[in-house]
Amino acid sequence: MNYSDRLRTLERRKRQRRGVSVTVNMEEHIAPVYLPLHDDIVHAGHQYYNLPGGRGSCKSSFVSLEIVNGIMSDKSGNSNAVVFRRIAGTMRESVYAQISWAIAELDAGHLWRGSVSPMQYTYLPTGAQIIFRGLDDSSKLKSIKPRRGIFRYVWFEEFSELPGPNFQRSVLQSVVRGGNDFAVFRSFNPPMSANNWVNTLVREPDERSVTLLTDYTMIPREWLGESFLYEAERLREVNEAAYRHEYLGEPTGTGGEVFPNLEIRRITEEEINQMSYFYNGLDFGFATDPMAFLRMSYDRSRETLFLLDEIYQLRMRNSEAAGEIIRRGYNDVRTVCDAAEPKSILDLRDHGLHAKESYKRPNCVQYRVKWLQHRKIVIDPKRTPNAYREFVGYSYSTDKDGNFLADLPDKDNHTIDAAAYGLQREIWARQVERKY
Repeated sequence: MNYSDRLRTLERRKRQRRGVSVTVNMEEHIAPVYLPLHDDIVHAGHQYYNLPGGRGSCKSSFVSLEIVNGIMSDKSGNSNAVVFRRIAGTMRESVYAQISWAIAELDAGHLWRGSVSPMQYTYLPTGAQIIFRGLDDSSKLKSIKPRRGIFRYVWFEEFSELPGPNFQRSVLQSVVRGGNDFAVFRSFNPPMSANNWVNTLVREPDERSVTLLTDYTMIPREWLGESFLYEAERLREVNEAAYRHEYLGEPTGTGGEVFPNLEIRRITEEEINQMSYFYNGLDFGFATDPMAFLRMSYDRSRETLFLLDEIYQLRMRNSEAAGEIIRRGYNDVRTVCDAAEPKSILDLRDHGLHAKESYKRPNCVQYRVKWLQHRKIVIDPKRTPNAYREFVGYSYSTDKDGNFLADLPDKDNHTIDAAAYGLQREIWARQVERKY
């Protein structure tokens, strides 16, 4: 550290000891569409703030700024925040990074100290905290409490990932104890089904809550950049339904179907001869679950997936699967397989198949399905009868009252998994290119 850096560090520490704060003009940092909501939060107009929105709507940026600014505005130090996501492993690169951005955006980095173990931020002048928790094990929530004061702010990021309304209520009972002095932010991309429990919840009249649906068209263009705007317009041209859901935040399905974007028709040999990019995916099985292999082609320009051939069989040995795939001439590209079966992948390689394990990360199943939902999927029932049955019949789970939940059933989805494995270069472009 050079002399200048030391001086800056000493000055920053002096400001921290003196409790120096920053003056924030929130109008400079949040999009105009959020200004009425900001005023409502300042005056405690409601307790629940529902923020559905499409990509680029800046909803997460808005919430993170509100939390950081709200804590800094409370000189008593009694206002704290707790931030939730369904999967703890997704927090560091999402909500923790988002709060870090908000602190920097408000030029308040010298007033905060962050750590990742435990994952939290501390406001140095008052000791107020922002605590981060995953909801993988909700039983651990009973022990969460700030050093002093209350959880004035509660943020459910990707709220639609929660399994249902009862789960949300249970979480809130653990962190909001008595009184009405709190603000709960529920930010999410609306699920595709209009009947999903989250979409139903925000439609229900509730005097304690306010809902603001936003999309990228409400955000200053210069904040988003030309690359983002180009991708949005390109999707609108090639798949309007996916554009409306992904970018405008509109539920485009009417029931519990996971894939409302299917095109069931004949795929001709002439079409296949014109295809350029092919993909193979394999989901292992044996006694009770079938081994499922899919041969596919994906047209990036039209964001259209074609299911071309399948192998779907119980009690099929790895050697038999490798032999059949090679016999059909499908060893021209790698076959990406379920990473949970490393020994089976070695078996396939030993029998001459160009096999590779799939990429995995927390919450990867939901992310892969969401990617597939935003593409047109062309299925020929004659070529892939089992894939046809599984994709058409795959539906969201429901609670005892018939409300559709966010959970995806882990049954009758073997070809869906195979499709996701095979297309991982497209789905996980940035992560996979470093590994494969």
